[in-house]
Amino acid sequence: MAKLIYSGFTSLDGYVADETGNFDWAELSEEVFAFINDRERRIGTYLLGRRMYETMSVWEMPDVLRQMNLPAAALEYLPIWHAADKIVYSTTLQSVSAARTRLERNFDVEAVRALKAGATRDIGVGGPALAAHAIRAGLVDEYNLLISPVVAGGGNPYLPDKVRVQLELDDERRFANGLIHVRYRAKS
Repeated sequence: MAKLIYSGFTSLDGYVADETGNFDWAELSEEVFAFINDRERRIGTYLLGRRMYETMSVWEMPDVLRQMNLPAAALEYLPIWHAADKIVYSTTLQSVSAARTRLERNFDVEAVRALKAGATRDIGVGGPALAAHAIRAGLVDEYNLLISPVVAGGGNPYLPDKVRVQLELDDERRFANGLIHVRYRAKS
């Protein structure tokens, strides 16, 4: 059975974006991109909310990415993104344009449970609103956080309120730019 993995960048106080929607404090160096690529290679399917899909859709535009002056390791994510299946959950999008992508209107807990049971590669869930559904349903097996050395002071939280999950630390790593990675496993 595949694991459902929730990954994200957070401020030290647990926000994926500040109150204005800004997350430019998530500095992604060559070292961090290489680490992310190694971690993401095991993902066979991404579950994405609308906003995360729109953010990640830049990976459908290689020419735009090349103009963004990204570290070389960032461009190595392109084939990882393109190789994965993507399921976008949205009630407002009319269609999706990325290859290997389908649109679902509702997050169906039993369908995701069946996807996990039948998958041969791990599944990533992206975006805190969508991840909240999976967390509340007890579907998330692993939490990957890249924590930035900044206090955002408010905004969009990485984790939902009023949910308690017992976790066990599996891994940690410190990067030269001050980011810290922690990986927790949900205790059964």
